[in-house]
Amino acid sequence: MLHFYSLFMISAAAISAPFALSAQPQGTVGEYSDTIITGAILEPSPKRPDSDSALLDRFQLPEGVTASVFARDLVNPRMLAVSEDGTLYATRRSVGDVVVLRDDDGDGMADEPVTVASRPGMHGIAFHGDQVYLATVNDVYRADVAEDGSFGALQRIINDLPDGGQHPNRTLLVGPDDKLYVSVGSTCNACSETNPESATMLRAELDGSSRTIFASGLRNTIGFDWQPETGQLWGMDHGIDWLGNDAQIEELNHIQQGKQYGWPYVYGMDEFNPQDNPPPGTSLETWASISEEPALGHTAHAAPMQMIFYKGSMFPEWTGDALVAMRGSWNRRPPSGYELVRIDFEQGQPVGIEPVMTGFLADDDGAWTYAGRPVGVAVGNDGAIFVSDDSEGVIYRIASGDAPPNGQQAGPVPNVLSPPPASSPAIETLKPEAALTVKGPFSAHAAIDLEYTADGENASPALSWEGVPEGTQSFVVISEDPDAREPKPFVHWLAYDIPAEVTALREGFPTELSLPDPEGVKQGRNSMGSTGYTGPKPPVEDGAHRYHFQVFALDIPSLDLPLPPTVLRSSRQWKDMFSQAVRLSAPLIGTRNCGEVPL
Repeated sequence: MLHFYSLFMISAAAISAPFALSAQPQGTVGEYSDTIITGAILEPSPKRPDSDSALLDRFQLPEGVTASVFARDLVNPRMLAVSEDGTLYATRRSVGDVVVLRDDDGDGMADEPVTVASRPGMHGIAFHGDQVYLATVNDVYRADVAEDGSFGALQRIINDLPDGGQHPNRTLLVGPDDKLYVSVGSTCNACSETNPESATMLRAELDGSSRTIFASGLRNTIGFDWQPETGQLWGMDHGIDWLGNDAQIEELNHIQQGKQYGWPYVYGMDEFNPQDNPPPGTSLETWASISEEPALGHTAHAAPMQMIFYKGSMFPEWTGDALVAMRGSWNRRPPSGYELVRIDFEQGQPVGIEPVMTGFLADDDGAWTYAGRPVGVAVGNDGAIFVSDDSEGVIYRIASGDAPPNGQQAGPVPNVLSPPPASSPAIETLKPEAALTVKGPFSAHAAIDLEYTADGENASPALSWEGVPEGTQSFVVISEDPDAREPKPFVHWLAYDIPAEVTALREGFPTELSLPDPEGVKQGRNSMGSTGYTGPKPPVEDGAHRYHFQVFALDIPSLDLPLPPTVLRSSRQWKDMFSQAVRLSAPLIGTRNCGEVPL
């Protein structure tokens, strides 16, 4: 039986030796385990210094290396990538988009960021020539990159990656063999997966075809890259939780085709997980014998995120070494991670790990606090290193010599993604005298594009509206199917508490109750019972259904509903809640026939 205890005081040294062993729990481990494991839940609290200068002074960097704020107020920047022309891009998982960050005036800070793609759960990003590849939980997209840095139409080339579970953050890269590599994390901490593609590295052609499992037994390898001298693939895998403060080490693996790396039954240097037994007829010893051991270990629970091999000229002594962002622990005492580290490679092999950027984490008289959580890392064409902090919405630039001057701060991220076509006028309004009009990516009473349907990408369409009356304090958007059988009408989307200054919603909204961008927007449950948008899917035997995308201008700033709001069976009940506050309303009506969806 496995027992868990809360551990309040323990000291531990960081593990960063090539063959470091993690602590083995007490008791027997095997088919009939009897062991006691102590663990801790310690989540440091955020505490950011009052100014950038105070924050930058807090960082410890190698001699001759400086850090500066490149961009701020980005909400949740995660994975970073640099295109061939040196332009920096960041994905924002909680917002569900990709932003482009330029420094055209050369002041060392990003100019006005621009949203260039949007889908719920957008996370992985990689460039290959003049094309970009993007990954959400279940999908992979490809798009052309224009000269101005914007993306063309998203083409979905994979639509059936495993569901996310505990590790939904997909990452991807194009390898030196011109194949697409996609990392898929496990759905759980440690368990026997039902989908063979979970906890694997996948490989496919650049069009998404011919997908195979390249390597397995990888719990959650978010960061991976190819060592430039040898062309070999390396990745940092997240260790299992609840094995103790010093187990499981974070693993650096040499990822090879057809190999498996132990999870969930074996971890570290052939240590046995006492919680799970391998399939019948297979012993832990057998599983260990067919599993690859890590080449290097790092402190348990440090949470390795993006990893890249340095190929720039600014730090020639780091050429061929790997940089890894460590987001930081939540179940270790003392905490680990919260730093950028460098993996030293000599003659193509890893020999040690050392810090590059620390100071995010602090022990304030026994109360642990953090000033940021590093996630993404990328190298610019000039050799400078970019590091994203998804908790404070900041991207740092690490360079040699003096830090660049702080110029104009980056402003709010404008939404220029998929603007509704000017040729799509709204149809009749609900009030004859109303001037409010609604526009979308389809013409009134025309077929709704496949990407906005449940059988397509299930992405919410971009909407905008104009003719807002004076005194409007907020908006509500409701999408419904009045031709549904039960419930009637069927509610497909409810977004409310939309601030009065927001008159457009980008496509591909995340399916969260509360959204960080636009700030304050909330989403209710649809008639399917899920949160946010669910696309049209009329019954096969029906003809075309009408779908109303309605915008309501209210004279109150908020509906003041608890989260999650009560599930209501029809939009009429929602409308009754704010009927006295409606100033103007107008719909855009599109149609969808199930027969139009290719099988």
